[in-house]
Amino acid sequence: MADITKKEIADSVPQKGFFGHPKGLFTLFFTEFWERFSYYGMRAILVYYMYYEVSQGGLGLDQTMALSIMSIYGSLVYMSGIIGGWLADRIFGTSRAVFYGGVLIMLGHIALAIPGNIALFFISMVLIVLGTGLLKPNVSSVVGDIYAPEDNRRDAGFSIFYMGINLGGFLSPLVVGSIAMTKNSNNFHLGFSLAAIGMLIGLIVFVATKKKSLGLAGTIVKNPLAPHEKKKVFTSIAVGILVIAILAILGIQIGFLTFPVFVNIIAFLGILIPIVYFTVMYRSPKTNDVERSRIIAYIPLFIASVMFWAIQEQGSTILANYADKRTQLEIAGITLSPAWFQSLNPMFIIVLAPLFAWFWMKLGNRQPSIPKKFAFGLLFAGLSFLVILLPSYFGGTDSLVNPLWLVLSYFIVVLGELCLSPVGLSATTKLAPAAFSAQTMSLWFLTNAAAQAINALIAPLYSEETEMIYFGVIGGASIALGIILFIISPKIQSFMKGIK
Repeated sequence: MADITKKEIADSVPQKGFFGHPKGLFTLFFTEFWERFSYYGMRAILVYYMYYEVSQGGLGLDQTMALSIMSIYGSLVYMSGIIGGWLADRIFGTSRAVFYGGVLIMLGHIALAIPGNIALFFISMVLIVLGTGLLKPNVSSVVGDIYAPEDNRRDAGFSIFYMGINLGGFLSPLVVGSIAMTKNSNNFHLGFSLAAIGMLIGLIVFVATKKKSLGLAGTIVKNPLAPHEKKKVFTSIAVGILVIAILAILGIQIGFLTFPVFVNIIAFLGILIPIVYFTVMYRSPKTNDVERSRIIAYIPLFIASVMFWAIQEQGSTILANYADKRTQLEIAGITLSPAWFQSLNPMFIIVLAPLFAWFWMKLGNRQPSIPKKFAFGLLFAGLSFLVILLPSYFGGTDSLVNPLWLVLSYFIVVLGELCLSPVGLSATTKLAPAAFSAQTMSLWFLTNAAAQAINALIAPLYSEETEMIYFGVIGGASIALGIILFIISPKIQSFMKGIK
């Protein structure tokens, strides 16, 4: 879209109304707040719902399988963002994508809220994956639409929006975890109902306020399909879905498509898709020599990010299990819900993000380079896993662990996240070839998809008996990779061609 078109869209949005920002920021802030409340509330109890016995209100799945499913689910959520972005850009626009995505997420949570069987559980997962893929990347795009290109409030607006994400992520595990998991009984379905209600509130806010507050933002299809393309594209999509469905049914019938095979397929895709992205961008005639050099610089950053997220995302799988099985939850007469620990990550981000922003600003030109910040992120991530093995080293695996060890582990990994995640987003916008700016941002989010696909493969290696080796090897590997990245950071910086 041309700049004038972007300005016209911004001009259609009332520019005063939410802390000095466009009125539409209110709509998007609370839509995303409730969507994240819904998502993180569901995620905080989902792994427990899967492996708790039926008598405890769960599905009674094998614990190792439950941990792998959580990782595969997370991987597919990030992969689906590619589909959601394409549909918004080519077919129905970002605003409709947000609405359709919210409806699918709500239906997925409703399916979870209905006591049922394994089939209903997997149907809910499909709905939530597709819905999140539609909503999450596109609601951020609408935030960008409400500001004119030269508007210097844009960065502050995204910071406010990001606060909504973390507030929802902080509150929901406390609320949903308290209601769904109690000392004497569990009511997971009530917890999932709260998640569905949260998404419903988000949809109501979005629909009720968007007409007056968003103007044209999100309504323009940026690269619409030409009339002669539509039939071909829709036919290809329908045939592709049909072929995949037939192959899946046949694979299940003949016993080939087992869950371990499915995990391997997703892990393979999590690695293959980024390789294809890099290859296409590097070899494209639209990419010049300077941009090719920057792509080479981006590759080690991509690998480092995969390593980091492989540790950080285990907060909702391995560490969630650790909170349930290995942590002392009776403290001073208070019974802690293991789901509450899921609030630690967003809480620490809310507290520490402004401090990190101030610190980088204070350092100015003396702050570490992008590769060195990534190296620090890996060092902190590895240290967070080494910390959590110390209780086992000193006290063995037979006694329960003081919850402060788990709090410390979450705190340290957030230090790494604030060194790597916002820096990675910024670096992606700087290093992306001009012709592939949007695709490169999708590539950045694929680091999380690849990491969780790998986690699905290594989750079976974890048990109480192997936890010291598990945490030690992964934590040590992250620290070793961080040291290597720190050493070669000047070389990586030289390939960035002027980007600091």
